[in-house]
Amino acid sequence: MYDPEIVAPALQEVRRACLDLPDVVERLSHGSPTFFVGGKKTFVTFVDDHHGDGRLAIWCAAPPGVQAQLVEQEPERFFRPPYVGGRGWLGVCLDVDPDWREIAEICADAYRQVAPKRLTAELAARGARPSDSEADGPVRHAGEERACGGRINKGAKS
Repeated sequence: MYDPEIVAPALQEVRRACLDLPDVVERLSHGSPTFFVGGKKTFVTFVDDHHGDGRLAIWCAAPPGVQAQLVEQEPERFFRPPYVGGRGWLGVCLDVDPDWREIAEICADAYRQVAPKRLTAELAARGARPSDSEADGPVRHAGEERACGGRINKGAKS
């Protein structure tokens, strides 16, 4: 598990992004904070070292083909999550200098994958604007890039 000083702000940002969407509720599912459309359909799960995988991440619904594309392009930030990865869900690392606006957009895209048409229309009508958070991600040191799970890749380009 990650230090609560890292987990709490990350969960706060994910919560803000998800609960800003229409008709979303949060409750624990399998021990993890999970976000549901209409209280029924899961679209984002927040995980902290799930079964010792060393990751602070979200698992989220994704449009067809996005998982494969992002995992191939940026494996230090994206991964195929267990259980739901076979259905095209995307794992997004939150311990790799997250851009919270991008995370909010990813959560909104996940929402669009499972929400009924009336709710996606409501989201579109209000502009589907991501959270305005200006929060910073974890500090990276010059010449280092953190890979998902907190591993440090020395000499990686920042």
